[in-house]
Amino acid sequence: MRTLDEMLTLSSWTRELPAEQLSRVRADISVRDFAAGASICRKGDPASAWLGVIDGLVKIHSLSPAGKSVTFAGIPAGAWFAEGSVLRGMAFKYDTVALRDSRIAFMPESTFRWLLDTSIPFNRFLLKQLNERLGQFIGMVEHDRLLDPDARVARALAGLFNPHLYPDSDPHVQISQEELGYLAGASRQRVNRALQVLEKAGLIKVDYGLVTVLDLNGLQQFEA
Repeated sequence: MRTLDEMLTLSSWTRELPAEQLSRVRADISVRDFAAGASICRKGDPASAWLGVIDGLVKIHSLSPAGKSVTFAGIPAGAWFAEGSVLRGMAFKYDTVALRDSRIAFMPESTFRWLLDTSIPFNRFLLKQLNERLGQFIGMVEHDRLLDPDARVARALAGLFNPHLYPDSDPHVQISQEELGYLAGASRQRVNRALQVLEKAGLIKVDYGLVTVLDLNGLQQFEA
């Protein structure tokens, strides 16, 4: 699995930090490994850390008392999340679950707020991060209400390639049909059909456990 140092090197907000600040950040962050299916944080837990996916894939979702689940986002390796919860100083309003074996970085809230108070580059990063996240969620509501399953699968794949939220994007996406179904709100069987449609359209190439994106713009614009 990727190391914390590798992720920090990849993260754009670390590049303008003075060496002493980066050294404190590295020392304060703790790292934990989670098996596929394990809960990383639960709804109602205190938001006491900013989270980063060093390796693996996680989903942010919520489960109703009746058992209905809605997925808000898939978070691939290289991405940081939960800044909104930490900024509000409130409990998490969602659950985060590892879709595959994952390594997670936990930056304590105290370190996060220290960076807010001392680093202009970190503040600029967070402003853009929050704006991109807002756009992502607005798009998800639109897609869920207006698009059919084929197009929702296309958008779920395209959503993993936001260069700010997910800087480690690779055209070869290691993702199972079940994992993609969680992100698109569709069954594994329906995802399989959608992938066939998208492959025939020349937008992707499908192999076992692997999707290669051939036309990202086409995925972002696809409508059946």
